Amino acid sequence: MSNITDPSKIPLKPFLKWAGGKRWFVKKHPELLPEKYDRYIEPFLGSGAVFFHLQPKKAILGDLCEDLIETYQAIKDDWALVYRYLREHHNNHSHNYYYQIRNSTRSSAASRAARFIYLNRTCWNGLYRVNLKGEFNVPIGTKDSVLFQDDCFEQVSKLLKKTKLHATDFEDLIDMATKGDLVFVDPPYTVRHNYNAFIKYNEKLFSWWDQERLFYALKRAQNRGAHVVGTNAYHKTVRGLYRGTFKSKKATRNSPISSKVESRSNFEELIFFTEK
Repeated sequence: MSNITDPSKIPLKPFLKWAGGKRWFVKKHPELLPEKYDRYIEPFLGSGAVFFHLQPKKAILGDLCEDLIETYQAIKDDWALVYRYLREHHNNHSHNYYYQIRNSTRSSAASRAARFIYLNRTCWNGLYRVNLKGEFNVPIGTKDSVLFQDDCFEQVSKLLKKTKLHATDFEDLIDMATKGDLVFVDPPYTVRHNYNAFIKYNEKLFSWWDQERLFYALKRAQNRGAHVVGTNAYHKTVRGLYRGTFKSKKATRNSPISSKVESRSNFEELIFFTEK
């Protein structure tokens, strides 16, 4: 099946901000994504920058964050209801309202999705973080925008109708890949290993055992005929893991997540892929 970009498609941007998002990837390295494939599979969905760039005809999307997947599912099922709740947040947004919503719970999937999007757009740096009780605890940020002029929730919903969504471990989804599929992976990792110990800081995000599980799952998928594209930390241990199985290149990008302006500098990342 051909998934060549259709010029008639409406360009879609992620409706969420997500740490480690891949807007930079689709802007700088779109040529690494194949023009033809059957299904698109992405097990670390996050904001879905690559998914929205490609707008595949069939897709399997997943993430371990259940709140995130529920938000996508709610937009898929009833985007208008989610938007109605989100407009209420837009009309009522204030410092006190933010913390009121942050500390509240919602009974329906649509209202929980709107709460998720509202908090994402108004919290500090779009960061998703929960405490030991699973409660979102990121403070309010400086941005007041809740609704954007380029919001296209109806088009997002139409695109999501072509997908299957799963809140599950990455290995489950990668093992679904068969000949002709495109697998894109963007596991959790820090780009600050240039200044800190890589293993120490990444172990909390994505353990070395997870790194090995990911590599072998991707290797199996490639052996079954799937095309693999992924990003990871540009560290000797990771480069050594992928060397000889996938082609790779170094990418340099800016990391704006740090609270200190002086530490918002360029960092190196690894891009690996199946040779076309």
